Amino acid sequence: MEWVLAIAALLSVVIVLGVLYRPFGDYMAWVYTSAKDWRVERGLYKVIGVDPKAEQTWQAYLRGVLMFSVVGVLLVYLFQRLQEWLPYSLGLTAPSEHLSFNTAISFVTNTNWQSYSPDTTLGYTVQLAALAVQNFVSAAVGIAVAIALVRGFAYRKSGTIGNFWVDLVRGTLRILLPIAFVGAIVLMIGGVIQNFNGFQEVTTLTGGTATVPGGPVASQEAIKELGTNGGGFYNANSAHPFENPSAWTSLFEILLMLVIPVSLTRTFGKMVGDVRQGYAILGAMSVLFVISYGALTAFLLAGQGTAPQLAGGALEGTELRFGLPLTSLFDTTSTITSTGAVTGMHDSFPALGGMMTMINMMLGEVAPGGVGAGLYGILIMAIIAVFIAGLLVGRTPEYLGKKIGAREIKLASLYILVTPVLVLVGTALSFAIPGVRDDVENTSIWNPGVHGFSEVLYAFTSAANNNGSAFAGITAATPWMDTALGVTMLLGRFIPIVLVLALAGSLAKQDKIPATAGTLPTHRPLFVTLVIGAVILVAALTYFPVLALGPLAEGLV
Repeated sequence: MEWVLAIAALLSVVIVLGVLYRPFGDYMAWVYTSAKDWRVERGLYKVIGVDPKAEQTWQAYLRGVLMFSVVGVLLVYLFQRLQEWLPYSLGLTAPSEHLSFNTAISFVTNTNWQSYSPDTTLGYTVQLAALAVQNFVSAAVGIAVAIALVRGFAYRKSGTIGNFWVDLVRGTLRILLPIAFVGAIVLMIGGVIQNFNGFQEVTTLTGGTATVPGGPVASQEAIKELGTNGGGFYNANSAHPFENPSAWTSLFEILLMLVIPVSLTRTFGKMVGDVRQGYAILGAMSVLFVISYGALTAFLLAGQGTAPQLAGGALEGTELRFGLPLTSLFDTTSTITSTGAVTGMHDSFPALGGMMTMINMMLGEVAPGGVGAGLYGILIMAIIAVFIAGLLVGRTPEYLGKKIGAREIKLASLYILVTPVLVLVGTALSFAIPGVRDDVENTSIWNPGVHGFSEVLYAFTSAANNNGSAFAGITAATPWMDTALGVTMLLGRFIPIVLVLALAGSLAKQDKIPATAGTLPTHRPLFVTLVIGAVILVAALTYFPVLALGPLAEGLV
């Protein structure tokens, strides 16, 4: 019965995505190729001094991304440090310097890692004017970078890849804002709260009292899922009934997480002039997603130990309102899309179940990944796949009419190395530096031993991949963890962006070469299989040893 529910939940999401895929994907392609600017957009361009008709080199595009992000970090940091003087602060004091640094980096990098309890740490002004704003613009930055890479494949003999400021504004105003507005209304209809009531004392069923926080939740919930951000208004995130009241709102939030990353494959196909290429990329994403969802569901239903088996599955940490299948679908979606929102507590999952949420991130979050980041991540893997295929047949690899030469493969290779290096080095330093190790083991880790190692590994995996979810048994609000994870998030976001934009510029300069009899067709099942194989092979070779020290060691005992 549980498997029937699991399949039904997946099919319901797939059907809706199938209906939206073509019109929404085509709409996003129009957004980024239209020559006409809206009046409000022209006003914004005048304010910031941008010529919307002037395209940029990849270096200029990158400078725009970095400058905009630096300003975002400073503003979010200042909002937090000045919180007690802001309206609607709810009497809350300013977070510490290291926590404010971590949070500022987290939201600007689209990670939304939270080393604090949001509802008891940050007032409404900081939540709305700092964090919710970054939910929009950090997502728009991710989409813009993906579109720049797509232009690299689509353009011929061009020294430019678009205009960052135009892409940022259009992504925010034409895609994210309208959908988030409608999404917030739908969530309010479903019971998600939206108010400025502050903290209220209520009488419980047992006659006691409890403090219940209100807040503008629905508006933040919609964009946190749509932008694959994931930062919760409440500490329990999407397991909190004020954020996610029912099974159908949970499915709706899953749909919000998937709709842009999935539809961007159609946008990719339209912009390169061959929609079959988009279907091929979507096919690779879909196979990886289904495998991951099936594996996590199986591990939760198997339930190691006598008590879970008697209960019909591993129920600890599971959102019992929705059941195991829907918890599995939500948390598979959130970890494979870089959203990081949760309805289940991954730390309480069976060891192999927790490992699957970790593996979803270790795969590079490309199935379908975060908004923008998932598309450019899997296009990098597609380049790796055609390079491997070229080696096998002894000819220069090509993808979408562009030669994959030494420069392109070096950039792609560096891209796939960045995140693993950050994860492994961050985890290693946490246990290798004597003073830091004492702090991590005695303060941060609540579950010593193999599971404690998994908690630290998960934290750096989540930070480097800009996911934001956590094994909740770890306390990250310490100077070392806040700083190390903040740096990891920063490098995990922007080093790949530098490499992607450099790759886009290199590809855009090339002319398209005609396909020949020896050209690998990149719209057929063989290519899809190669991409899937490349994703799995890279992750396995990189992470298997460290997984063997953590969740595998714990799960196979």
